[in-house]
Amino acid sequence: MITALPLRDYRDAIALDEPFPPLSPPAPARRLGVLTEMALRLLGEDPWVGRFALPRDLASRRNLLRSLLTVREPAPMAPELLAVLDALLGGERQQRSLINARSLPAPLTVWRGDITRLMCDAIVNAANDGLLGCFQPMHPCVDNAIHAVAGPRLRLDCHRIMAAQAAPEPTGIAKITRGYHLPAPYVLHTVGPIVRGKVLPAHSTALADSYRACLDLAAEVGRIRTLAFCGVSTGIFGFPKLPAARIAVSAVRDWLAAHPGRFERVVFTTFSDEDDLAYRELL
Repeated sequence: MITALPLRDYRDAIALDEPFPPLSPPAPARRLGVLTEMALRLLGEDPWVGRFALPRDLASRRNLLRSLLTVREPAPMAPELLAVLDALLGGERQQRSLINARSLPAPLTVWRGDITRLMCDAIVNAANDGLLGCFQPMHPCVDNAIHAVAGPRLRLDCHRIMAAQAAPEPTGIAKITRGYHLPAPYVLHTVGPIVRGKVLPAHSTALADSYRACLDLAAEVGRIRTLAFCGVSTGIFGFPKLPAARIAVSAVRDWLAAHPGRFERVVFTTFSDEDDLAYRELL
């Protein structure tokens, strides 16, 4: 049986309680194209990235940069490259339309949109058991989206945690890191159950465990007062959306009833019509 690493055993190793200090301030919009090219040229000198051709148009260059960072192993980066990425990712964050979770009605609510645009204290990432993010370039999973916006420090923190644990991440457990360039200061990572065919009682129990584990872990960090969940296990992990929503709402409601006042807002973020309708009916 795998023993999951408790927060006390990795909290200091990833400097969880320290503010994130970027090496460069956010760049203005007019500089983002130049910084994208600079980042690609510096990545061309990075020992963890292979040879690649530089596209001519900006959109293709930005997609290439995202793809290269997606497949790059969790190894330290040259300070010059990190400084360029900080300016680029910080500048892109300033250009995005963000939503403040505290502006949403009701302590337990649903919001449809991109979870990486949500300003709250912590967001939940549906991770795999490697906990290092998705290594498939441009893959549409939430894991990939969160790592792409947060930047490469997120994968490095996850690597430190997994190296200390020295075993795959169990299902139904949670870990926490800083959020870096996300509008959320923290990210909770949880591995939900994989469903191939009929949903078994063990799948339902494990999914509820994931939601409770995220709430328990977030409660250990005093600064976290607002929290947003993605649809854990409902993507490529195959858990049907409506029963997954029922389990999620039930688990979260029971936890909040047992811990009144601990969180100001808990948000279920949805992306598709099916997700949104399921949660709105339940809430």
